Amino acid sequence: MSTHLDPFTDTAIGLDEPASLIDAHGRRRADARLAPYAADVTSEQLLSLLRDMVILRRLDSEGVALQRQGQLGLWAPCQGQEAAQIGSARALRDDDVIFPSYRETGVMLVRGAQPGDYVRMWRGEEGASYDPAVMHMAPLQIIIGAQTLHAVGYAVGIMHDRSEQVAVTYFGDGATSQGDVNEAMIFASSYRAPVVFICQNNHWAISEPVAVQAQHPIAGRAPGFGIPSLRVDGNDVLAVLAATRWAAERARSGSPAFLELVTYRMGPHTTADDPTRYRDPAELEYWRGKDPMARLETLLRSEGVLTDEIAATFASAADEAAMQMRTACLGMTTRPALAVFDKVYAEPHSGIEEERADYARYLATLAEA
Repeated sequence: MSTHLDPFTDTAIGLDEPASLIDAHGRRRADARLAPYAADVTSEQLLSLLRDMVILRRLDSEGVALQRQGQLGLWAPCQGQEAAQIGSARALRDDDVIFPSYRETGVMLVRGAQPGDYVRMWRGEEGASYDPAVMHMAPLQIIIGAQTLHAVGYAVGIMHDRSEQVAVTYFGDGATSQGDVNEAMIFASSYRAPVVFICQNNHWAISEPVAVQAQHPIAGRAPGFGIPSLRVDGNDVLAVLAATRWAAERARSGSPAFLELVTYRMGPHTTADDPTRYRDPAELEYWRGKDPMARLETLLRSEGVLTDEIAATFASAADEAAMQMRTACLGMTTRPALAVFDKVYAEPHSGIEEERADYARYLATLAEA
């Protein structure tokens, strides 16, 4: 392993070149590890991946706009991470069960989320999310890293059921510093649980750069737990697809697997964050040159697969999806504040009634003000 000086910090970090099949200039690359897992991917499938990525980016920008307009309390942007999310989710079986963090809008898209599903939680409405049983996807998790333990627990259940499913969990580079993630890997390794850990290394844990979280590639930690790993160019959708197939195959054969998808968060951590306070603009421009959508579009145009007409249909589909999400958001009816106490218990409960009365008095003071 060589070391290099991170161009945007003064920290020397270990460097393993992430595996890729399409470089930043949209040219195909050979990789003996990944090629067998992408050999059957056709040009039409690559076009489908690009379409998903175009729709995802449009949904993401609409979510930011809705939050800025006061329709959502918060939004977690995923611009720049489209390949990491679409490529990995498309590699899974429909019955594999996903345990996301709070940024996996693209995974929701692949899983067939309905327009209102993207915004219900961020708007704070009843139900808060989608139906996990329908989407085979747990609700979005705000607590950093907690979902990794849930995934391993579910994976142990898969073992007992003798099912061929796998559990898949997504988290960021910052989450790898959490005890939950490390405990999850210990349990997964000890019990040989069929779980895939997907770390989207987007280089920033809110305002802390990844060089503070890890002095060496994050994928290097997993073998210490007895878990095989791959470090992959997370902006290369074909490489991500192939790597996830590899990891899922490992999990189905009785070994957990770990992927570090090296990508970049182009926007803020959430809409409550201001990245201009801590991020060098030159770093943003550096990663803009590695845009996951641009490289795939360049490849497909060079191969004569993508035309202006096809690109226009993708843009139209993206606008339609964003319009449907906005319409669903604006059409939601917010319950009265006191309804939060409804159905907490199956039977009337004196404690909950006291809390309801206390909250009603508080709301009354706001009305007076």
